[in-house]
Amino acid sequence: MRTKEINKLKKKMEIRSLSGVGLDTIYKAFSQAFADYDFQFSREQLQAILKRRGFVSDLSFAAFDKDEIVAFTLNGIGNFNGIPTAYDTGTGTLKDYRGMGLATRVFEYSIPYLKEKNIQQYLLEVLQHNTKAVSVYRNIGFEVTREFNYFNQRNEHINSEIKSLETPYSIQQIDINTISSLTGFWDFSPSWQNDFESIQRAIEGFVSLGVFTDHKLIGYCVFEPSSGDLTQIAVAKSYRRKGVGTQLLQEIIKLNSNESIKVINTDIGYDSITNFLQAKNILLRGKQFEMIKKL
Repeated sequence: MRTKEINKLKKKMEIRSLSGVGLDTIYKAFSQAFADYDFQFSREQLQAILKRRGFVSDLSFAAFDKDEIVAFTLNGIGNFNGIPTAYDTGTGTLKDYRGMGLATRVFEYSIPYLKEKNIQQYLLEVLQHNTKAVSVYRNIGFEVTREFNYFNQRNEHINSEIKSLETPYSIQQIDINTISSLTGFWDFSPSWQNDFESIQRAIEGFVSLGVFTDHKLIGYCVFEPSSGDLTQIAVAKSYRRKGVGTQLLQEIIKLNSNESIKVINTDIGYDSITNFLQAKNILLRGKQFEMIKKL
């Protein structure tokens, strides 16, 4: 497409919020924008993701060509590290509309509306190998705050040792409120989609497990059986390397209704979680940047 035609097309586009736009319309644009990706989400999966990540249609925005969404950013709204935050749940552009800078235009259009609602920062995660997107985000003022690993493995390929493990500890399902204060178990704080605020938005889909010794909680995990997403797993430091994490993983596999276990956004600065997962043959599949722009 020639520059003159591109400019003419850009001028006739309208950018506005997704207030009143139905999920079917959003899903259609989402599917088209990510049609060339390795993974695809169903309508139900997208709906679950948006709920968990705090999607707010009034503060999400899109470029429209007539009545068709051609570029969009789906924003979650909440608190992150105690700061009112907008979270980029998904940004995409339909193939025929790429190269026009629409994602940047949609983002810039959204800023005054976010500030009006006292949103103080904008947060996103981006695949490190997506260098084009990383460059765009840097150019509009985002800075890398952390680097994350993500892991994935089919249930049957996870090390068989965990199926025969015996420990002196007991394990049971627990209320998530029991563990929300156990930050002392953590090596790093969870990412947006893994923190307690996100979990609480879709709590009905999660299972929380605790490992006990003499009625003392020494390890826990939170996971989503439908997606296989292991959102949090943590063990008290004095009980590590004693089979607690392995016992949790053993129970997760029993309860998991997905074909795989996924562990997303573990901080690369801490070897404990990386070594644990790789020892169980849950493989490192890629890396992400966490990026924040102050508003």
